[in-house]
Amino acid sequence: MKYRSTRGQAPLVSADQALRAGVAPDGGLYLPETLPHFGAEDFAADHDPGALAHRLLAPFFAESPLADSLAGICASAFDFPVPLVTPDPAEPGLQVLELFHGPTGAFKDFGARFLFRAFDAIARADDPITVLAATSGDTGGAVGCAAEGGRHARAVILFPEGRISAFQERQLCCWRAPVTALRVSDDFDACQRLVKAAFADPVLSTRHGLSSANSISIGRLLPQMTYWARASLEVFNRTGTRPGLIVPTGNLGNGFAALLARACGLPIGPVVLATNANATLSDWHASGQYTARQSIATLANAMDVGAPSNFERLSGFGVDLVEDVVRVDDAAIRQRIRSTHAGSGYIACPHTATALEAYARLTPEQRAGRVWIAAATAHPYKFADAVEPLIGQTLAPPPSLADVLQRPIEVTDIAASLGELAAQLDAGRAG
Repeated sequence: MKYRSTRGQAPLVSADQALRAGVAPDGGLYLPETLPHFGAEDFAADHDPGALAHRLLAPFFAESPLADSLAGICASAFDFPVPLVTPDPAEPGLQVLELFHGPTGAFKDFGARFLFRAFDAIARADDPITVLAATSGDTGGAVGCAAEGGRHARAVILFPEGRISAFQERQLCCWRAPVTALRVSDDFDACQRLVKAAFADPVLSTRHGLSSANSISIGRLLPQMTYWARASLEVFNRTGTRPGLIVPTGNLGNGFAALLARACGLPIGPVVLATNANATLSDWHASGQYTARQSIATLANAMDVGAPSNFERLSGFGVDLVEDVVRVDDAAIRQRIRSTHAGSGYIACPHTATALEAYARLTPEQRAGRVWIAAATAHPYKFADAVEPLIGQTLAPPPSLADVLQRPIEVTDIAASLGELAAQLDAGRAG
């Protein structure tokens, strides 16, 4: 399997080269040159998440040095539950895929754990990797956790000052070496621009062996296909009908992973993207015109993206592959959290609430005849300051998140300047 750049001006590379580079030399994002095709019969009914991931991802790593390590990487990365639940027995057509049972309470654990285990397999002491990640909330926590204690790959995490929850910030800044947390005095899009600028600087990129753990990395997207595959197979095997997916998304990584899984033949029906008040994707879907803009701060802050990087991948697939894009503002998020809890007792984080609201806006015709799967992307405790007042209940952290509260934190403040980022990269390398 070879990988091509979305911009078509870079050489084809192998899977391990695409993972290590993060971004193609021409500034584009990597995509598989061809896609494997599966049927439901290709997956055993009792596949656990690790075994299913290996079956699904093996063709993407064919003829790569990672091929022989892939089964072990998948087994180690996906060793936590991925339950599909019915939050309201009165609404059996709505299933929720809980993606927050990993060590940092967010779906980003899937991609981050896979990626760092892959880096451990290909990096060397004399050829280390620096993973540079911009985060609007959950990516950084997952990256830090996955990188902590790593042998030859360090993580440098950039996050926007004042744009994430108090718990998210603590979770970004509590990891030990080789992890560095940088608080940037700007928004997520500025953090993302800094990462892209660093990759575009050949001297800086080469000196530090830069790679990415954002969804711009194909190494993040491929493992994210696995939970959509598993959930859709479970529903399809039970009902004989392809389920619809409702995907909360900001930078379009989670949404694109669902579309990629469907393009590989997994039994997935219509895909609906749920966004917060940032209007870039909903306006694009309505008009066919893509216009990037400044992000705005919302309750669902991990989706506060005004210029989604993965649109470059999505645009090559075509607008018709997305059933709808539903924009959910903060007032609707609050009301959906309240009404869901009042009706069924289920507690949703703000991002999950965007998906539940998108389901509520489906027409009776859209709901009829198929199960819909909405992704619960983060544990509600991570947003306790927003959720607790809405449900009138104190949330208890799961053990993995409770541990974060006991850890010391360390963070460095920087301006949104490539020079300041370069200085921090150099300082970390020297250390």
